[in-house]
Amino acid sequence: MFAQKKDQKRRRKGAPTEEILNYTLPKLHTRQNWYVDFKCFDPASGKMKRKKYMLDSIKKVSLRRERAAEIITNVTVRLRKGWNPWADVSDRRGYAQIQDVLDIYEGHIRKMLAAGSMKKKTHYDYSSRLGYLRDFIESRPLPIIYMYQFDQALISDFLDYIFEDCDSSARTRNNYRTWCSALCSWMVEKRYLEQNPVEKIKSIPEAEKQRDALTPIDLRKMKEQLEKTDRHMLLACMMEYYTFIRPTELVHIRLQDIFLREQKVFVSSAVSKNKRDGMVGLNNTLIRMMLDMGVFNNPGGFYLFGPDMAPSEKMADPRIFRDRFAKLRKVMGWPKSYMFYSLKDSGIRDLANAEGIVIARDQARHTDIATTNKYLKGTALAVHEETKRFKGNL
Repeated sequence: MFAQKKDQKRRRKGAPTEEILNYTLPKLHTRQNWYVDFKCFDPASGKMKRKKYMLDSIKKVSLRRERAAEIITNVTVRLRKGWNPWADVSDRRGYAQIQDVLDIYEGHIRKMLAAGSMKKKTHYDYSSRLGYLRDFIESRPLPIIYMYQFDQALISDFLDYIFEDCDSSARTRNNYRTWCSALCSWMVEKRYLEQNPVEKIKSIPEAEKQRDALTPIDLRKMKEQLEKTDRHMLLACMMEYYTFIRPTELVHIRLQDIFLREQKVFVSSAVSKNKRDGMVGLNNTLIRMMLDMGVFNNPGGFYLFGPDMAPSEKMADPRIFRDRFAKLRKVMGWPKSYMFYSLKDSGIRDLANAEGIVIARDQARHTDIATTNKYLKGTALAVHEETKRFKGNL
């Protein structure tokens, strides 16, 4: 029993490189059947496996011997060059062990985070998905050891596992597909794969986001409640409603990024989702509130929202908005479809209806009106005012 477990452990970790190249030289057999055979190590099973080339279909004995000689010469040369019929890949990196490659990738994204080329949340998401992939590979009944086994079938099975076994949404499954594609592109670049196996795996239809904009009445109730209990949270809610700045961007805003006279706030490309610098307008209501709260009495290098929501030299975790809004939602008796990010939906709806969808698009820093329209539902969908005054020929 102990020996069996030891053998399984050895297979799971993978055999050494020398074992991959183990083979016997091809040999001709001429008894009941004519054939050339040889053995070669199969990485998937962890055993030597026999390969045969049958020659019985060739009628003349002289031609059989001639064909056998060709096969023996050709196979011998290929075996000595590292060819393996059970792991037939053109690049020797196809023999690299998957877990080793995933270790290298993990180090790569860690370095990206340290260099500021990857956001903390993105790194967290990638690391989490990598953990799920590692666990899935380890759980396979047949060992998945080498990179040549990292193919379309494996990734398709992994996405099915995420969607079905983990009871995830279609959106989550598609997000994993996108991540797998990025991972495989990196593997192609590093020559661990010849092509991206995710390209032929399709996304699946997604249900509409279960997030609703707050009604005008609920917006007023929220303001009344937070005016009494949590003015810093009210400021955060108003920033989301009026500026549409994403929570992960909002925590990076420093007081020096806010220009009072011009009534605007700068969002750096280093933290923005679209990787472009942006300037967002601040309306009179927001400016007055920040002045009343004494926000600008703090040093310019302070973050607008710190760990306790007040301005601080330390940056808040983006989840602070979500967590505090969840408590507010419970107090107010609101549905779960009301989220902190719902304030962005509410703001885009109200700005588009008041000033036009183009103004809402620019304030939201969207490149296309189609993106802005995704935040509008049903009767909240905006129309151009010009269409109301248009006089046609009919």
